[in-house]
Formats: sequence, structure tokens, C-alpha cells
Amino acid sequence: MAMRRMETRPLGSTGIAVSLLGLGTVKIGRNEGVKYPRGFDLPDDAAVVALLEEARTLGITLLDTAPAYGESEQRLGRLLPGRREDWVIVSKAGEWFAGGQSRFDFSPDAIQASVEESLRRLRTDHLDAVLLHSDGADEAGSRFLPAAERLQRLKAQGKLRATGFSGKTAAGGLHLLPHVDLLMVTYNPGHRDERPVIAAAAAAGRGVLVKKALASGHLADPAAALAEIAAIPGISGIVVGTLSRENLRANAAAVMPAAGR
Repeated sequence: MAMRRMETRPLGSTGIAVSLLGLGTVKIGRNEGVKYPRGFDLPDDAAVVALLEEARTLGITLLDTAPAYGESEQRLGRLLPGRREDWVIVSKAGEWFAGGQSRFDFSPDAIQASVEESLRRLRTDHLDAVLLHSDGADEAGSRFLPAAERLQRLKAQGKLRATGFSGKTAAGGLHLLPHVDLLMVTYNPGHRDERPVIAAAAAAGRGVLVKKALASGHLADPAAALAEIAAIPGISGIVVGTLSRENLRANAAAVMPAAGR
């Protein structure tokens, strides 16, 4: 039986619908300073387009990118097939990667400059969501609040549709929850610490995107992990990066109910 089209879910109360499986795009732009089990070469333009076309065929609309992902934003801006409205583009702000290391700046002016540069690189007049790309330091303090406020201002200006926080701790996610529209959390069979964040976000009407669902490629049973996460109440989308069209199809099949396969 042919696999049915990808499920879409509401991104909290933002009014945005996202595909349950999202495509992470770090691997189309950066291959240094990453934590995958094997090294890889960056794909050529034809391979990127083929991957994006495969995603579109599967009903995947959610794309995750960031300034810290090397050439990812620029390549998406040049190569994205179809219409802009066919895609939900989530980017980030606060982290840059150059010379083999990350640099962080969460000052409001740096956040605004980052968003405006992302708009130029992606060749679009708006981003569907921008997340603060946390370095994990002092997440439960006041450090990120001015940056979150600036994102809200940029949202009011129409430059983005939703604001968010991509954190590294449960305490940070819970602290930022009232100040953003969605959270990106780490969740996989070896890291379930942020389950309370998912529940709190769902109760508050916030969207939840999951990162590192496959522990950066280190899991023995990816399909089981994806199926487990897809069944958790409150999950809006699961972002998984790959350069393989075969893996993309397998990941899509894993989040489908058995009757839909």
C-alpha cells in the first residue's frame, strides 16, 4: 500500500501548520564541528534540489536552518523548489559559526541584524519562525529575555510569524516558555529530561519542535525512536537532518500510523 501523505500539526497557537517530520539542513551547509558518527562531503546543488524535491513529494513542509549552519540559508535561498508558501522555514538567531568555532551574541541589536541577514540569504520577506539558538549558559536567568522581546518586535513588524527558543536544558525551556511562541527541545530514547517541558508547552498552547530525535545519528533503531516521539501529546514537529533520500523516506514512514503505511 502506498504511504499516505505526511500528517500536519498546528504549531501551538501560532496559526502555522507544520509537517510532523521536518528536514534539518545543517548537512547541506556545514560539515565541520558537527557530532555525527561519520564525516561527509557537502552535497552539490543537484543533490540538494533532489533532496528538497523528495521532501516535497513526501509532504514535508518544515525546514530547519540557522546562520550557524554554514551555507545552509544561502543554499536554500537559491535552490528551494516550488513556491515560498509551500514551505515553513524555521531559522535561528544568536549563534554564528566561522573558523571552526561558534560565536554567540544575544544582544537585541545582534538578534535583529541576524534576522535581517537571514531574510536576505533566504531571499524571502518573512521567516515563519526564528528561535534563539542558545549556548546553554544561564538559561533560567534574564539573559535571553531582551532578545526574546526583540523577536516579538520583529514579529509585530511582519519579519517573522512566530518566535521561539532552542534551548539545552529543561529549566531554560520552562523559563522562556511565557516569552515565546514555541520551543525546540531535545528528546530521544537516551534523553527524556525535557518531557515536562513538552507537557508544559502543550498546556500553554505553545508549539514544540523536537531536535536530536536520533541523537545525531547514534541510535540503533531510528524508526522506533521517531514513532515514540510522534505519539507524545503536544509535539508539533520532529526535525531530522539527512542527505539521503532513502533515509528521508524511511523517517517519513516511521512517523506514519501503521494503517497509513
